[in-house]
Amino acid sequence: MKAVIFDLDNTLFDHTGSAEAAVRAWLPSLGADPSDALVAEWFAIEDRVYPRWLAGELTHQGQRRARLHEFLPLVDHPVPATEPEQDEFFTGYLNLYKSHWSAYPDARPALELAQGNGWRIGVLTNGSTVQQNAKLETIGLADLVDVVCTTESLGLSKPDPQSYLQTCAQLGVDPAETLMIGDNLALDVTGAQAAGLTARHLNRPAGDTLTDLLH
Repeated sequence: MKAVIFDLDNTLFDHTGSAEAAVRAWLPSLGADPSDALVAEWFAIEDRVYPRWLAGELTHQGQRRARLHEFLPLVDHPVPATEPEQDEFFTGYLNLYKSHWSAYPDARPALELAQGNGWRIGVLTNGSTVQQNAKLETIGLADLVDVVCTTESLGLSKPDPQSYLQTCAQLGVDPAETLMIGDNLALDVTGAQAAGLTARHLNRPAGDTLTDLLH
């Protein structure tokens, strides 16, 4: 291998943990109890709406507004009337989300291991360029990453084969000499393998660690 490409959210970066902490802290300001059921609804809505941005149906801000339209009625809170007001309202959650950003404990050791192997290191993420780069900076991993490719920067998303191939091209490596690691079996493994990369599934609930998958 000459390079490794990591997914970001729920691979290097603890999106679920950060988002759960944020929504639990945010709900009391909406007059709601931070129950497990409401937290689950928040993630279910994200899972429904976020793909509409990836598909080009909504802007990145638009998917945030759509999430408010679905979630706020669940807590009997009015949806702000205008889009600018909705954007401002969403920052209440977003600021809490940012304040909880964290890397998994095995993230930096894995990047250092890959660097020690002499591998080029990339990140390929279905996200917005500004936010995903900000995550890497905030959690202290940006200095170890050579290339960051996002849905916005590429103009396409995983599992489009070109997303993996263009990331390899930016890293200056052949797909056959590149390893992809991520938590999503379809996006990070099956899709990458179809594009000619080697890929390994990070199954954290089963006890997998990033460093284990690099050996």
